[in-house]
Amino acid sequence: MCLGIPGRVVEVLDGNAGMLARVDVLGAVRPVNLGMLEDLAVEPGEWVLIHMGFAVERIDDEQAARAMSGLELMGRGGEPEPEGVVPGA
Repeated sequence: MCLGIPGRVVEVLDGNAGMLARVDVLGAVRPVNLGMLEDLAVEPGEWVLIHMGFAVERIDDEQAARAMSGLELMGRGGEPEPEGVVPGA
């Protein structure tokens, strides 16, 4: 099992055989390789699931929202330890 992060395609970059795009992930725009997708015809505004800098799957708005919700739940965890307290000590 791998962790995939949803991102919205901002633009597909010229060159690189159309395999490189700029993708927005929560406001951070980063380059993502599209070479693992079955169909490279990705348009700005579409969502992709990203793993290790590669788009591994094209997803829709609902799937992207579910993935983001799951990531937010994982990030919540428990209450932070008070300053100076070592967990498990």
